[in-house]
Amino acid sequence: MPPVKTVPAGSVPSSDVSGSRDDLPRFVVNTTFVVVPVTVKDFQGKLVEGLLPKDFSVYENGVKQQLRFFTSDPFALSAAIVIDLGMPDVNVQKINETYTALAGAFTPYDELSLYTVSARASRVSDFSTANAQLTAKLNQLKTARGANNGPPVTSGPLGPQGPMVNGRPLDPGGPVVTTPPKVARVLNDAILMAAVDLGKRDRSRRKIIFIISDGREYGSTASYKDVLKVLLTNNISVYGVGVGGAAIPVYNKLQRIRIPKMGLGYTDILPRYTSATGGEVFNEYSRQDIEAIYSHALNGARNQYTLGYSTKATPSTAYRQIEVRIARPNLKVYAKDGYYPAAPLRK
Repeated sequence: MPPVKTVPAGSVPSSDVSGSRDDLPRFVVNTTFVVVPVTVKDFQGKLVEGLLPKDFSVYENGVKQQLRFFTSDPFALSAAIVIDLGMPDVNVQKINETYTALAGAFTPYDELSLYTVSARASRVSDFSTANAQLTAKLNQLKTARGANNGPPVTSGPLGPQGPMVNGRPLDPGGPVVTTPPKVARVLNDAILMAAVDLGKRDRSRRKIIFIISDGREYGSTASYKDVLKVLLTNNISVYGVGVGGAAIPVYNKLQRIRIPKMGLGYTDILPRYTSATGGEVFNEYSRQDIEAIYSHALNGARNQYTLGYSTKATPSTAYRQIEVRIARPNLKVYAKDGYYPAAPLRK
């Protein structure tokens, strides 16, 4: 095993003890240094602790890399929370009841910002700690309403009646064909907005986007490919809580479909983002399960292993694939699929 700079476990104060951000681990990042946050779980989904540098192997474009940095200590989070208000109202109201648990899942070291998405993406608050001001913003969101719970009415006595003249149907026996309007859900645009803001935050923090949504995407200006490039360039992981249809196992598998020719967008785009960036998506249906997953997901993001190596790749637009392997059986590894070499930082 080549020499690895290892930050000893426990060198950071516990996150439940107040302190300054200077107490948290820091490392210098240059344009050739690649940071790879890694989550390791057992077959029961529990975090695996106590792994060492020798347990990991990292490959870039199929070539094994020499680890130069390793730590298992937690990092403070810079988290952008994206709440989907374009979901059916029954799902939005369920989420509205969980905001207290969401705020409580963050520590005094973390900072977070709020975003909402439906037909457009909006920034609700800038980055701050989980304080009274943030709680007030979340309380304001509790009054938000979602979309109509049922399908649009396109026929029948309550549906469209066709052209009328003097209050009478122009052609009483003629068929009335009505196409329901396509309602935009610009999830790509919201993720891009959050990613751009996260790219300006301190590099010593773990950067994540935490999305609460059913994963529906339609009508965004930004494409998935372009948004993913911004995420990987800025070392941002995406975590998601799938609600509504995304939380139903069989229906969830059927919903992960895209039909580009018909212009229907994505029915559940969350798994694509989480898989590519090394995050996870948790599909939960009940309010209690959603509240429990907040703490579980954020704790997992905060307590990842952090691997680092120096790459020979030069700054370019070429995508570099990453594979993380672990020398122990029956363990599952979550890490980003790759990255884009960033341009040199300007002083």
